[in-house]
Amino acid sequence: PFISQPRGCFNILFCVSLPLLMFLPKSDAEANAEAKAEAERKAAYIRIEKWSIDAVPSAISGDVQINVQEVQCGDPDCAPIDTAIAIVFSSGGGGMMGLPMEAREVTKELLLDSFPTEEVLTKWSRGEDAEWPPYEEDDLFNDAGLPQLRFDVGQKVECRIGPDPVTGWAPGTISQLWYREPNWPPNSVAPYKVQLDDGRNIFAPGDVDQVIRQRTMA
Repeated sequence: PFISQPRGCFNILFCVSLPLLMFLPKSDAEANAEAKAEAERKAAYIRIEKWSIDAVPSAISGDVQINVQEVQCGDPDCAPIDTAIAIVFSSGGGGMMGLPMEAREVTKELLLDSFPTEEVLTKWSRGEDAEWPPYEEDDLFNDAGLPQLRFDVGQKVECRIGPDPVTGWAPGTISQLWYREPNWPPNSVAPYKVQLDDGRNIFAPGDVDQVIRQRTMA
C-alpha cells in the first residue's frame, strides 16, 4: 500500500513534501513457502539443463548453452506456466522448445520426447536454419508461408498439460491458429491456442502428438 505523508523532515533546516512507503511484511510461513518454491524451481532448471546437454551429440555438446525458464502466458484467461528451453550454439545458431508445464513437473522422458533430433542440432551448431518441431516434407503452406497444420479452429483435441503420460492430458477446442504473444521474439509463434473444457486457455508449442492430439471419444 502507498500512503502519502504530508510533510517529511530531513533535518532541522528544511522540510519537503514526500511520499512515505509502507510495507506489510510477509509471514514466516509465506516467506518459507516462497523460498521453497524458488529452490525447487532452480533445482528443476539445473536438472533440465543437464538432461538437455546430455541429449546433445558429444561432438557438439561442448559448444552449446542451455537456458531454461518458466514463461507465464500474458492472456489473463491463460492458465499453465510453460517451461521454455533455449538451445544456443557459439555459431549463433539455435532454437527453442517448450513444454506445457512447470519446470518441476518436467521429467527426462518428456524432455527427450520433444527434444530436437541430432540432424537439427547439428545444423544449429553450424549456424544453419532448421525447423523444430518438424513438419512433413509434403506439408502444404498457407498464404502467409506457414505450414499447414493438422487441426483447424473448432476441432476437439487433447493437450498435454502434466507429466503423467496417461492422466496428464486435458480436453479442449482449437480457438486460434499460429498464436503469438507480444513479448515473444520476432517470428516466434505457437501452432495453436486451445480453450480447455474447464475454461482455461493454453497454447500448444508444437504440432506433434507428444503435445497435442486428436480427442478420443469414449
